Amino acid sequence: MKYFLQGLTCVNCAAKIEKEINQIPELRDVKINLATMSLNLEPSFADNVQKIADRVEPGVRLVAIDKTAVKAQRVDYYYPKNSLIRIFISAVLLGGALLLDRKDNYGDISYLFYAGAYLMAGYPVLTRAMNNILKGQIFDENFLMSIATIGAIAVNALGEAVSVMLFYAVGQMFQDMAVNRSRRSISELMDLRPDYANLLLNGRSEKVDPAEVIVGQIIEIKPGERVPLDGIVIEGRSYVDSSALTGESKPRRVEAGMEILSGVVNSSGLLRIRVSKEYAESSVSKILELVENAAGRKAPAEQFITRFAGRYTRLVVAGALLTAFIPPLFISGAAFDDWIYRALILLVISCPCALVVSIPLGYFGGIGAASRAGILVKGANVLDQLVNVDTVVFDKTGTLTQGMFKVIQIESRNGFNEKEILEWAALAEIYSSHPIARSVREAWPGKLDPDLIEKYEEIEGSGIKAVIKGTRVLLGSSLLLDREGIEHIRKTEPGTMVYVAVDGRHAGCLLISDELKIDAADSIHQLKQLGVRQIIMLSGDDRNTSEIVAGELAVDQVYAELLPQDKVEQMEDIKEFIPDKQGQLVFVGDGINDAPVLTRADIGVAMGALGSDAAIEAADVVLMDDHLNKLPRAIQIARFTRKIVIQNIILTLGIKAAVVILSLMGAAAMWEAVFADVGVALLAVLNSTRTLRAAKHF
Repeated sequence: MKYFLQGLTCVNCAAKIEKEINQIPELRDVKINLATMSLNLEPSFADNVQKIADRVEPGVRLVAIDKTAVKAQRVDYYYPKNSLIRIFISAVLLGGALLLDRKDNYGDISYLFYAGAYLMAGYPVLTRAMNNILKGQIFDENFLMSIATIGAIAVNALGEAVSVMLFYAVGQMFQDMAVNRSRRSISELMDLRPDYANLLLNGRSEKVDPAEVIVGQIIEIKPGERVPLDGIVIEGRSYVDSSALTGESKPRRVEAGMEILSGVVNSSGLLRIRVSKEYAESSVSKILELVENAAGRKAPAEQFITRFAGRYTRLVVAGALLTAFIPPLFISGAAFDDWIYRALILLVISCPCALVVSIPLGYFGGIGAASRAGILVKGANVLDQLVNVDTVVFDKTGTLTQGMFKVIQIESRNGFNEKEILEWAALAEIYSSHPIARSVREAWPGKLDPDLIEKYEEIEGSGIKAVIKGTRVLLGSSLLLDREGIEHIRKTEPGTMVYVAVDGRHAGCLLISDELKIDAADSIHQLKQLGVRQIIMLSGDDRNTSEIVAGELAVDQVYAELLPQDKVEQMEDIKEFIPDKQGQLVFVGDGINDAPVLTRADIGVAMGALGSDAAIEAADVVLMDDHLNKLPRAIQIARFTRKIVIQNIILTLGIKAAVVILSLMGAAAMWEAVFADVGVALLAVLNSTRTLRAAKHF
């Protein structure tokens, strides 16, 4: 069951809730979706999570979201009206206090102005700190800011204490606005949810929730509307825009008899569609679920920051205590007030918000940018792995080639004629779903009668044995005929050769062509430019055909005549020869018969898999169309995302370290400390938003 954390707008608080939830043994590996502030949870555990949410962030409410619901709960995006009013009043009061301070006889009144300004700017921080202390949560940014500013007041730095709290409120407001704007942008990248479906009932069109439509019913799609459910076009013709799913701007023509997927936009004509899948099982629903769940698979950098954050705050607080009391005891002439002030500066910069907020946001932005380009990445950990790809292994048929086969030549042997050979082959392939089988059936001009098939056996990766009209027919590779002891002449023509044997005699063969994809050679060239060490091709075709294709594409190695189980073994062998254990092995297949190999690779990539449930399930990365150039694009987006994450880590820790050193030397005031906290957090968040635009750069 999915739950929405209504009222939760603080990303840092979400991280705390997630940490607390995972301390419960029954609720390990629960992840909060950064973009939608939601989580998946068994209903029986909802009360536990509500208690945790109340403890960390008062006012948060757990709301169940129906999985089939079309309109997802929207995030309560930050609206700064109240914050702006508080900040304005506080600024006016501070200005009055500073003005009164310049005159001699208004000391008591100026204190009232300072107090009013401090409480107006800081009461949310002070109240949250008090609530958290009562709940046993001490070391957070609210407590630290409260102690630091109250300590400044104690050492008679009134103006600075109020100014720091005011600056903190301003910085926090802008930081929250930036974070929530980023979350909204991420959500909008994959905002494919249809609002309604035009259901045809008794000849009339009625707007209904797509979740209410059942399989077999007919819906109507008007020009400009988004297709809400998967189905088959039964009436009309049009062009559809699938750019939101595949990243491709070129419209695609659809007409009666063709499959159409949810999420595409009807550009021109009126279409009527017979629904083939319920909304919960539709393409758009599965894609959205995949993208949203990607936040749960964290990259090593995110896991490191989660562990680091808890230790960092405690170390800095301990350092602040030592700074306040040790130097005055051992350094001659050192004043307690001076060193307490320096310690207070350390407290201000002891919150790791900039890292906790910006790094997950950066990764999720990268995933969102890839989604906009038609590349589904199943987690930040996968995006991180794509940074260091050593070897890419391609399946040949349907991946490097178009998979659109055609019989271009028939050769006969031993007294058989071409017509007989084609008829035997077409009948033998009548039950097969393989693209080659389809091309053979399409080459036969007459009708095929399934009743003529008396026995049928499909030999995986090799061919077919059948008894047709009392005649034993063998159809498949040269290796199959070798295993059956049938003498034949092995052909070495470029293309796929299918051999036919009738009653133990070689009857002839069919030459079937399959063209290379237009962007195959260029995509391999791009991969090599990106530093991929070797490109390997696996194929079930004969060695001669495979080597011709490999030569045209400049592939480094080719392994031919492989059965499906051979490909799995070959992948294991290839993995052993990757010199750098950090280097990743990628396998790219068309998702039809590649599930076992996809799971063996470090990163499994299924391409042309829009609507293919098996491919989406098995792969780590899903390329939503047949364009191979999306793979180098995915690597570029991953590297850009890693670059942003590293920049944020260096920026945050570098500035904090510099301010720590300056404060210990007495050369930094609280202004610099506040900038090192909320100012750097704001900069890091804004830097993270650059990943949202990564798809446009590559």
